[in-house]
Parts: sequence; C-alpha cells; structure tokens
Amino acid sequence: MTTSIAEIDAIVTGTTAPRKFLELVAANGDVPAVHSMKDATPGSWNVWTYTQVAEQVAKAAAGLLALGVQPGERVLLMMRNRPDFHWLDLAAQFVRATPVSIYNSSSPEEIQYLSHHAEARIAIVEDAGFLERMLKVKGELPELQHVFVIEPPADGCPEGVQPVAALFGHGSADLTQLGADTSPDDIATLIYTSGTTGPPKGVMISQYNVVYTVESLKRCIDFDTFVGKRAVSYLPMAHIAERMMSHYQGAILGYSVFCCPDPNQLTVYLKEVHPEILFGVPRVWEKIYNGVNAALSANPEAKAKFDEGLTAALAIKQAERDGTATKEQLDTWAFLDAVAFANVRGLVGLDSVLTGVTGAAAIPRPVLEWFNAIGVPLSEIYGMSESSGPMTWSPKANRPGYVGQEVPGCEIRIADDGEVIARGGNVFQGYLKQPDKTAETVIDGWLHSGDIGEMDADGYVKIVDRKKELIITSGGKNISPANLEAALKTIPLIGQAAAIGDNRKFCSAILVLDPEAAGVWAREHGRSDATVGELAVDPEVLAEVQAGVDLINQQFAQVEQIKKFVLVGEEWMPDSDMLTPTSKLKRRGVNARYAAEIESMYAGLD
Repeated sequence: MTTSIAEIDAIVTGTTAPRKFLELVAANGDVPAVHSMKDATPGSWNVWTYTQVAEQVAKAAAGLLALGVQPGERVLLMMRNRPDFHWLDLAAQFVRATPVSIYNSSSPEEIQYLSHHAEARIAIVEDAGFLERMLKVKGELPELQHVFVIEPPADGCPEGVQPVAALFGHGSADLTQLGADTSPDDIATLIYTSGTTGPPKGVMISQYNVVYTVESLKRCIDFDTFVGKRAVSYLPMAHIAERMMSHYQGAILGYSVFCCPDPNQLTVYLKEVHPEILFGVPRVWEKIYNGVNAALSANPEAKAKFDEGLTAALAIKQAERDGTATKEQLDTWAFLDAVAFANVRGLVGLDSVLTGVTGAAAIPRPVLEWFNAIGVPLSEIYGMSESSGPMTWSPKANRPGYVGQEVPGCEIRIADDGEVIARGGNVFQGYLKQPDKTAETVIDGWLHSGDIGEMDADGYVKIVDRKKELIITSGGKNISPANLEAALKTIPLIGQAAAIGDNRKFCSAILVLDPEAAGVWAREHGRSDATVGELAVDPEVLAEVQAGVDLINQQFAQVEQIKKFVLVGEEWMPDSDMLTPTSKLKRRGVNARYAAEIESMYAGLD
C-alpha cells in the first residue's frame, strides 16, 4: 500500500532537522554517534556520543553567532569524512544558516566559482592542503571574510586565517532556543550539481525537504530500531547520497556513523565496522565482487564448487522474488550459506548488512544478483539532488533490472516523451539565483528528472538513459549508452566502459581493464610480471575481451552492437576527468582523453 504525500506531510509539518536532532539527543544521548579511527590504526576508535556531538554543536553555533551569522547566510565546508563535519554542519543549521559542502578535489578555480556563487562569508577547511587552494583565490572573493582551518599548518596560520579552535571559544549556545527558532522553510543545504552538463547549479534543499525525505526512507528501510545501527560514511558530503545517508539520517534516526576519510580504505573499514546499512555507488560493489572472485580464482577447485553453489542460489533467490520458492530450495540455500556464503560475507565485512543500497549510476544486473545470491540484501535506489535523494526504491521487494517503486510520499509518472517525473515533499526549492533553470526543471509541481524510463504494471521503474545522453547514430537510431555500458562491464576482465557512437555509423567502445581481474588472468597465464598496460595490448587478452563483447552483442539489436573497441590499462578513478566523485561517466572527459583512439576506430568509415 502506497503512502501518500499528505500522510508524510502530516507527520513532518512544522519540524526541522535541528529539532529532530534534539529529540534524538534527549532520548538517546549515550548512544555512540560518530567514530574516527585513531591514527589510522584498525581497532582503535575515537568516539563521540550524541550528547557529546550536541555539546560540540552548541560551541560551534556560539562561534557562528559571534561572527554575526544571519539566517539564510551560506557557510562553506571543505573537509573529508570526519566527525567535525557533523557538528559544524548542524551548528550552521541551528543558527538558520546554510552549510555548503564542496568537493574535496575542487580546483582553486572551482572553489572560487562556488564560494562566490554562494556568497560565502565564512569558510571552514580541513587542513593545509585545502587551505592552500582556498587562499589562491581568496583575493578574488571580497565577500569571504573568515577562513578557519581544523588542522592548522605546522608553521601556523597565515594572516587572515584562524584555527577552528577560535570558533569554539565563545561558550555554548542554547540549542533548545535555537532549535525552536528554526523554520521548515530554512534552506538546510545547497548541493551543487557536478557540472557535467554546464556550470554547477546550487540545489536548494529545505529543512522540510530533509525531514520529509528521512521519514520516507525510514518507511522504506523499516528497521525495528534505527538507533545505533552501524553505517560507514565515506562518499563526499558534497553529494546528496552521503549527506542523506549518514548525516541527516544519523542526526534524526540515530545511526552510529564510522567516518572513513579515504574512500580507498573502505574495504578496511568494512572489515572493522561490519555495517548494518551500507550505501555504495556501483563501482564500490563491483570492486568487492571482483575482489572476491579474484581471491577464489587462486584455488580453481574451490572456485568451481563456489560457482556451482552460486548457480543454485541464483535460481533460489529468483524463486523467492517470484514467490514460488519451496522449503527444499530454502533449505538448500541455508546449507550453501553455512558452507560457503556466510564465510565470504564475513571476510569482506558484509556479514551484518541488513540493507545494502546502490545508486548514482546503473549497476550491472549480474553483480546485484550475485550479492543477493550470497545473502547480501542489495537493491538499487534512484533519485537525484533535486529530489533530496530518493525517488524510487524497494529494498524489501527487490527486482533486479529495476530501481524499485516510488518511495513513500513521492509520486512517479512517465511523461509522454518517456521522461521520469516526480512530485512530493522531497522535491527541492529551486536552483539558487537561477529561476529560469528552476522553471525548466519543475513544471506544474512535477520534477523533470532528465532521465528516460519505463514503468511496469507493478509500478517498478527501469531507467533507460539520460535524455541528453542517448546516442543518435548517423542513421538516426536512438541508442542507450548506459545499457550497453552496464552489459559490457559484466565481461570478467572489464572494469569500466564508455560507449561511443553519437553521429557515427556504428557503435564502438572504450573498455578499461579491471586491475584485479587482469592480475588474476596474468597469474593464471604465467605472466605475473606483466603490467596492466602491457596486458591491455596482449593479443590473448584482446581475444578474450572480444569473445566477451561478442556474447554481449547477442543481447542487443544489430544497430546497438559494439563493432570495435579500444582496450586501455589505466584505471578510471572517481573524481577525475573520466568519472564524477560518485563514479558517473564524464563523457566529455572520455571523448577528450581518447579522441585519437576513437578516431582510429572510425578511420576511413565516417
């Protein structure tokens, strides 16, 4: 039974994240709120309870008030995933300011653009590295009056910069009074879009949007209790997914958040924390999948037995989804779990996951089904910054290949042109200073996603592609690159893929060797010393990849099939010219980086 907009609205009207946070503290003050690993030493943690976080919030709020911060004023935050973020962001909310996170990888020019656009008077950065980039453009930011640094440079703060300790030297503010003064109309944050389709836009998300969306997610997840559930925070706080996952839900529902400042260390943190809820972009799950299979490949006999069990488990999980699973099948899965799957989950730290979530880009269906088969309840979520995060998600009734049904309190429709549109209390307030762009995006109360989708008879949504990213061949055929790329990434040796073909006679692709899978292949073929770059031009590797492409092509119409590809050995990293911080493909970056390789595939043909 769907939950209406009116039902969620009736529950959250009149409240704000700061008020909900105070309720949480009053009821669960002794619960560990945030953790940071001591000196990057596994097993050793600094811990702050919710009461202690509130104390830090009160001090930071007093410091902001001493600086004369006004309601609606924007405060810039630039730091890794660390406990300080949580109290500094909440403090800004308590004084009715708007905290704005910017990506840690931002160049000085990007910092200048975002800071100026947000008219930030106060900025708080993590360390000397962030500070150096900020100071390079401070002269171009006359509105920026106060810069604080959490970890001051070894030789002291330069002129015009203060240690963050100075912000905490003004006593403690009365959070009860401040919380009471907050308004649902306050802008809780600005989330700047990644800028892959033009200059970044500031997505204004209100306090009402925040509490509405948390209530919607609470109903989706449906834990018996949320307080104290372990979560790892490792994605950029500048992205709505992490901000909603660990920050807003943490402050309102009471998750116990473990801060991982370096996403490359996630595998270490998973084994330490054993999270109960985990969000990961597809590449995160793909790396775990590849890592497990690479490890199993070291023992061919064990791998063969595991794969045999996996084949049975895949069929059993499909029967479960269809509602046709027999007791015999369920008993078989329980046996497989006891002898194989539970051990694998434990080794990678996923043995306690109650809800696994993937989003921000499409995940290859076989990868999602693999996790389900070994007992990780992984499901796809779909949404965007402009919807405060989620639009569709069905964690309790997962259907691989689809991104779920509409979340409680969000209505989803497929427009006449195939675009996914939505309305509900999770829809944002507009783009800062860009009413024209807002009017193009929200029409008659409906948020236009820019994605082409399909909806089945049960209301499950399938995303076909970005409206602006559809490949239109020189013959006029519309092709979804995302579908092709998701399929190509199921080839065991491939980690990333970019489909090419816009205004071309046929489709081609840039394929990236997966380093772990390539390493396993090299060991199995007596070439352990070969680099990934050398393997990318190895005739045997190319032949194996070609065989994979040939199999994939059978799934697509002839016009969509990959006729040629270039295999590359350099891994595409998040937050680079090729990928956004959440691993979405930057097509312009790929086209620029591999212009010569792309032209070579069409030489003499186009």
